Amino acid sequence: MNSAEILQKVAAYYTQKIHQYGPTPQGADWNSESSQRLRFAVFLRMAEPGLPFSVNDYGCGYGALIDYLETRNLSFQYAGYDLSSAMIAQAEKNHRDKSNCRFVTDEAQLFPADYTIASGIFNVKLDTPEKEWMGYLARTLGKMAELSKLGFGFNVLSIYSHREKRRSDLYYADPLYWFHYCKQNLSPFVALFHDYPLYEFTLWVKK
Repeated sequence: MNSAEILQKVAAYYTQKIHQYGPTPQGADWNSESSQRLRFAVFLRMAEPGLPFSVNDYGCGYGALIDYLETRNLSFQYAGYDLSSAMIAQAEKNHRDKSNCRFVTDEAQLFPADYTIASGIFNVKLDTPEKEWMGYLARTLGKMAELSKLGFGFNVLSIYSHREKRRSDLYYADPLYWFHYCKQNLSPFVALFHDYPLYEFTLWVKK
């Protein structure tokens, strides 16, 4: 299965979610608003407090990160990218009056920002074999590195989650494997966060 086939299936999956649930955490395949906000809080650990920044939201969904950043009274420039045109349409509708935000379905229209984040995009592998999914993940991290001036972050479901609750269509990653991968291939400055109450981990890769 090549990257185009993987992306087509993922886009169809999330398009179905946004049509079913609308611009809600469930519409982006999250369990709750509280867990969604907790993930955003973990990502913000990397940003310098009080300083303006730019961010690429890689897999932006309906743009929920924007609302979170605004509640924190932060100064930012935002670019959201998503495979699903239905997601982008909803994001544009929700944030049409915000001059500091733009949305694209073409990755080539993204420009380097201070930070790039990817929240949840590596979880739903559907029927993609795990080895091929890991290759897709690695290629995507390379793209995120190119789009980031100061660093990038991503989260993945953890192999330390309860085995009996795992689903075959989801990818559960070894955090130490991806920590090592990032250290060896992307940057010597990598931080692993597995200290928050969700069955996942976040990696920050600093330039």
